[in-house]
Amino acid sequence: MTTPSRWLSKAAVNGALLLSVGYTLFPLLWLITASTKNTGGLLGGDAFSFKGFDLGRNLSDLASYNDGVYFRWYLNSLLYAGGGALVCALISVAAGYAFDKYRFRGKEKLFGVVLLGVLVPSTALALPMYLLASKTGVVNTYWSVLIPVLVNPFGVYLARVFSASYIPDEALEAARIDGAGELRAFWSIGLRMVMPGFVTVFLLQFTAIWNNFFLPLVMLSDQKLFPLSLGLYSWNSNTHAEPSFYPLVVTGSLLAVLPLVVAFVALQRHWKAGLTAGSVK
Repeated sequence: MTTPSRWLSKAAVNGALLLSVGYTLFPLLWLITASTKNTGGLLGGDAFSFKGFDLGRNLSDLASYNDGVYFRWYLNSLLYAGGGALVCALISVAAGYAFDKYRFRGKEKLFGVVLLGVLVPSTALALPMYLLASKTGVVNTYWSVLIPVLVNPFGVYLARVFSASYIPDEALEAARIDGAGELRAFWSIGLRMVMPGFVTVFLLQFTAIWNNFFLPLVMLSDQKLFPLSLGLYSWNSNTHAEPSFYPLVVTGSLLAVLPLVVAFVALQRHWKAGLTAGSVK
């Protein structure tokens, strides 16, 4: 029989969870309903109803404005976030694997330097990276945004933790006895075993690059190279002078959320597999 105190505890926990879910989903709900409004509906404060449904018109305006520059920004963001996160995850996992499985002089000191890199905010590095990019002549190019995001100190640290937990030394020794080289052992055994860590680093970096704003702001001046974050910001800056930009910004923001949702939903099974790894012998 359930005691009143236990029932109250469950009710309090469930209530707190519901409040958390509501707090999390409230901005998304507003974004969904507001994207169906025209300029008058948004400025009239009637964003939470579907009255005057105008999503089709907003999407059409979004696709046609300035020769469809929004979808050019969309492709740029997919390139920056997708390509950058993929290469970064591979580099991080390889570095974490090396720090975990190999012994070399100064390893822990070098890893300490990596940990120091975690403490440095990325915004503090934007100006030095701009000066370096200016010296090498890659300012206002795709490379000026792609190259700085290929290395993530926190990803290296996380990959080392995953490598120590998921890759037994015996498996690598068996591969070496069978004649596999170090690169083959990492690619065929180590990387496959640490795939949950690879996916984790990929998703964290994908989200960080997709939402990155300050680095593209410093590096880019050509609108054709803008990611979504910078492009939508430039539109939002014009809303005070031209209110017609409001539907474009809101509808563009809704579409900008979709890749993040798709990435997390599509790759969550790797996390589930990682959480249960080793639970049944």
